[in-house]
Amino acid sequence: MAYNASLYIFIFLPICLAVYQMTPEKHRWKVLLGFSWLFFYMISGKLIVYLLGTTLLTHYIGIWLTWLKTREQMEIGNADRMQKKEIKKKYQKKRRAVLFLGVLILLSVLACLKYYNFFVHNTEMILDRFSLAFPLETRQVMMPIGISFYTLQAIAYMADVYWGKIQAEENPGRMALFLGFFPQIMEGPICRYSDTAESLYQGKSLRYENISDGYVRIFWGLFKKKIVADRLAAPVGVIFGHYTQYHGAVVAAAAVAYTVQLYMEFSGCMDIVIGSGKLFGISLPENFRQPFCARNASEFWRRWHITLGTWFKTYIFYPVSVSGPVKRWNQYGRKHAGKYVTNLVTSALALFPVWLCNGLWHGAKWSYIFYGMYYFTLILLGTAVKPVRERILQACHIREDAPYWRVLQIGKTWVIIFTGELFFRADGFRAGLHMFRSIFRGFDIRQFWDGTLLGFGMGRADLIAVAAGCIVVAVVGSVSERKGNVIGRLGKVRTPLRWCAYYALILAVFLFAAYGDGYQAVDLIYAGF
Repeated sequence: MAYNASLYIFIFLPICLAVYQMTPEKHRWKVLLGFSWLFFYMISGKLIVYLLGTTLLTHYIGIWLTWLKTREQMEIGNADRMQKKEIKKKYQKKRRAVLFLGVLILLSVLACLKYYNFFVHNTEMILDRFSLAFPLETRQVMMPIGISFYTLQAIAYMADVYWGKIQAEENPGRMALFLGFFPQIMEGPICRYSDTAESLYQGKSLRYENISDGYVRIFWGLFKKKIVADRLAAPVGVIFGHYTQYHGAVVAAAAVAYTVQLYMEFSGCMDIVIGSGKLFGISLPENFRQPFCARNASEFWRRWHITLGTWFKTYIFYPVSVSGPVKRWNQYGRKHAGKYVTNLVTSALALFPVWLCNGLWHGAKWSYIFYGMYYFTLILLGTAVKPVRERILQACHIREDAPYWRVLQIGKTWVIIFTGELFFRADGFRAGLHMFRSIFRGFDIRQFWDGTLLGFGMGRADLIAVAAGCIVVAVVGSVSERKGNVIGRLGKVRTPLRWCAYYALILAVFLFAAYGDGYQAVDLIYAGF
């Protein structure tokens, strides 16, 4: 049962809303938990055991960390000044060990399920070169939906308790709801405990405004998914699946089409997820903010999959930046290498694990690892050339906020994005490299409008629907960039205009969505990560 399925939107959600509202306020969080486990069981069956195990581990690691902190305070209260320092050091070491244990268990489970076969396959290839035997074999592994998402949430919770940012949750049921809340279990957004904990447990009564705004957001997500993303799935699948047969503008169009498909599907799914939470008065964090308005690779990742980027920045980038080796390098570098080199190396040391983990998080493929290293290189290069760039702009009297310069920067970023997504979607790094090279072989710009692109499972009517859908989304995004979230503010528009917009959105989904004879439902892309 996917978020875009009629079963979820018109049956599961309304039943959950009805049961939720009929339940006494103090028990409503239990209704959400029950429906969350039911939803997870419907999509993963007995693999729910992994979610339950993660929940118990995360809960008791938090309790353990709190217990150690309490013990430390008790011992400090009866100690002199010199003893206090030793006590703090002792308990700091114990808490660090407990945190390490919890994170190690979570990552070990994730690694065994997600990366075991990748490790075996690559180790086998290396040993074959030396004619060495390899006793391990690949195995069929069933991976629960959403494990990459709720694992990161669990790690974030443990780290926040360790750092003292939040108090450990004593109720395991509430911890279960935080990790397993059904709208976000498949594709995020990746929430921190402080983002949703209070609203999940408050049990607010249903309100007309929340129901209205929530379903508008859901239908806006369906608009992106069913009108644009699902139609683009066919040509993207054909060209990427038979990449050796195509070149030039066809491959370039496939890279653009996949980027649009991925954005429309993932951001559309996030609209459905956030809208589902809104129905219950629960505000989930936004995951996209007009990413195609970005002027460089770094800004793009501050706008795309925002919660994942925030997680990496908080739990990898910052800890590495203040770690002992990096501090020692800063001290040495400022004395012997200068400020520019020191800052550049520091950025590299902190960014490398972020982008390596970003690539690996998406899956066990070299193309994903390349994708992470691709953005690592571009962002580090941007840091490296920043002083030179600023001097050139100053010498040429070019203002950063000049409209023409902004358009040029956005256009450059689009090329970076499309190239990255080409490798991301390709079936392996070699396939991506082959496709990238083939763009420059026999490139004919006329193929974009002479009908060449209509032979890949998408007819002229489909192309018109996709183009119209993209224009609508682009206009809404442009207005949102300047004036704030347009869809979220529809509820405040005057009644006649508001209901015209409501009916237009609903009719567009029912009349122009991809369905009918010959149409096959397209799985959610990010649910597989």
